[in-house]
Amino acid sequence: MQTIADLADEYAFLEPDDRYRLLIDLGRALEDMPDPLKTDATLVRGCSAAVWVYPTGTDDERLHFLADSNAAITKGIIALVLLTVQDKPPADILATDIEAELAPFDLKNQLSSNRTQGIPNMIALIRATAERYAAA
Repeated sequence: MQTIADLADEYAFLEPDDRYRLLIDLGRALEDMPDPLKTDATLVRGCSAAVWVYPTGTDDERLHFLADSNAAITKGIIALVLLTVQDKPPADILATDIEAELAPFDLKNQLSSNRTQGIPNMIALIRATAERYAAA
């Protein structure tokens, strides 16, 4: 799996159209999220497109997230967010500065505000999930 730093290096050299394609490809590479998991409870609020995020645990107490969106670019954004936290222990997720990890992608300036408005809510949902698992 590609690291967020490697991806940021690649992204920096791309033209805007290629950056869109990279995000779309990231979204396509996401693990399939079964339709029954796409419920009101897993829906991320505040996104212009529908985004669902469902946490699962792994055998070694790491969090794994399934996610999907009905918009290709948005699906790529959530894939990018997940790249910063996927399969990490809850305490490590809570210690991760997700916004700082995403900063090299300059998403707010690269994409429309409609595409990026839900990112803080995606991050908040992931942090809240990690907090619940860490407290358990």
